[in-house]
Amino acid sequence: MEIVSNMECASGTLGYDPRVHCCLPMSTTAVERCLNVVEALVDESAGVALVDLAARLDMPNSAIHRTLAILASRGYVRQDPATQAYALTLRLSTLGFRLLGARHLPDAGQQVLQRLAEQTGEYCRLAVVEGDGLAWIARAQGSTQGLRYEPPMGGEVVLHTTATGKAWLATLPEDEALRVVVARGFPVPRSSNPGTLGKAFVRTIDELRAHLKDTRRRGYGLAIEEGEPGIVAMAAAFRASEDPRAPIAGTVSVAGPLLRLGPARREKIAPLLAAAARDLAALWPLRQHQAGIPRIAEARTRAAKPRLARGASR
Repeated sequence: MEIVSNMECASGTLGYDPRVHCCLPMSTTAVERCLNVVEALVDESAGVALVDLAARLDMPNSAIHRTLAILASRGYVRQDPATQAYALTLRLSTLGFRLLGARHLPDAGQQVLQRLAEQTGEYCRLAVVEGDGLAWIARAQGSTQGLRYEPPMGGEVVLHTTATGKAWLATLPEDEALRVVVARGFPVPRSSNPGTLGKAFVRTIDELRAHLKDTRRRGYGLAIEEGEPGIVAMAAAFRASEDPRAPIAGTVSVAGPLLRLGPARREKIAPLLAAAARDLAALWPLRQHQAGIPRIAEARTRAAKPRLARGASR
């Protein structure tokens, strides 16, 4: 265990956590280590042994042990008493659902998404803009028989290999779109495994420019065996309101097996996709209104409180 003095805790360079009864370094390195551990455990439902996790992350066993102890004390990680392997709990999922609920994100689009899934008979998803990327927030399955495409919702949206990503990138100035893609790793994003991508994914900047140009011309993004082998996806961006000057809020997509989504079928789906994007733009201000109600009430409460006289102690 790392030994630190009470003087270091008192100085503020280290923080004391009563849950683990020790002083914890408040550094960028410690935060990065914690996030790396969490991301490494996401796909490991059976858990990972401490030594294997340390080897995978190229970190000392002692550092990984301290990080796991903190995560366990907060309820984010559990250790199997039989195998001694560490695995994530559902606490992160709970926080994610709380965030979605607080922002009223799925509510505004679920009915539109469900209708699109029923109309197309395929898997449909809703993604929203988050900083320099997109995040999946809702889905609906329209396939009732035969091959069913149903990827995990927790996967990253790889911008230049997915219809969803290209639909959003095409709404940005070209230089900005290229900057965002290159910053995440190009042609293979740093967080992706090349083996999971489709055979036709974009590999050059000129090719990406051409794809974005085609996306603007068509009015929707298209990915044929790019994000995944054997899968075709179509996606349209929608704005935060019906005002053409409103910012892009997210994308709506339809995806399914290549065998079903040939050119003729895609031609029939395109107008349905465009209609769903228009419906979402019309509904999105309602989501913003719902999310803003608590803040408005809070602001009114603050306004009702007596103000301090100028120069009074605060």
